[in-house]
Amino acid sequence: MDQAKRESLLSANHGMRKQMERLLDSVEGQHGRMSDILRELENLRPQAGSSDGAVTATVDGSGVLTNLSLTPAAMRRPADELARLIVQATQQAARQAREHSEQAMAPVAEALDDVPEVFDAAAEGPSLRDIREFFRDTDNFTR
Repeated sequence: MDQAKRESLLSANHGMRKQMERLLDSVEGQHGRMSDILRELENLRPQAGSSDGAVTATVDGSGVLTNLSLTPAAMRRPADELARLIVQATQQAARQAREHSEQAMAPVAEALDDVPEVFDAAAEGPSLRDIREFFRDTDNFTR
């Protein structure tokens, strides 16, 4: 191998090492934040209710109904109206959970935007595109 080719390979290797170091630094930096976010989402319990307070729905961080409160006045309503109020309150609480999840995950997704693609340094390297999309898709954290 001639000297020029050797130096070119060494330079490419150095560049790839620097990119990998940035990637690892970013992952380490986000690890603690991710633990905090996941703990926060596990403990999240958004509530929403009907305008008259007859129905209150509570969901978990995934938007799954965990509690439903009905006043005596709610029980005197026609079944179809009561069902509609329950669905509306549950959907509103689930939207709150999703919005909270999106806001909580946004900094992690943004931090990954600053990480270079390993592919830029080596054609065989993995792409971070899928990882970035994973963190942008809050359904991965609300199931």
